[in-house]
Amino acid sequence: MVTNEMIDYKAEELGKVEIAPEVIQIISGLSASQVEGVVGLNGGLNQLLGRKNLRKGIRVDFDEQLTIELAINVLYGYHIPDVGREVQEKVKSAVESMTSLVVDRVIVRVEGIKFPQTEQAADPDAAHK
Repeated sequence: MVTNEMIDYKAEELGKVEIAPEVIQIISGLSASQVEGVVGLNGGLNQLLGRKNLRKGIRVDFDEQLTIELAINVLYGYHIPDVGREVQEKVKSAVESMTSLVVDRVIVRVEGIKFPQTEQAADPDAAHK
């Protein structure tokens, strides 16, 4: 569940710092997309149109614990458990270092495998040559 409420980070004399869940989604998406073997987040229509929306496919839940859930697509040939573990580590590290929040869980769901395109499929004119 992505809450629309801000996450209170720290209250001091000057006021408080609030972090929107969307910020955590973007940090998580950027971190996950940098892992070798990840070809994208499962982002629905934006992904099909070629647009990158780094919040799609990411859910942030901050009840008593901060849980981040990502739906990713992996390139064929990569060892899925290793890719998933690296995504978990990178997301946790990035969110914690940028926000000082403690990430309790990072759940990675592999929802698709992308096959590499052959040269002929990548070049539509290649069939006519």
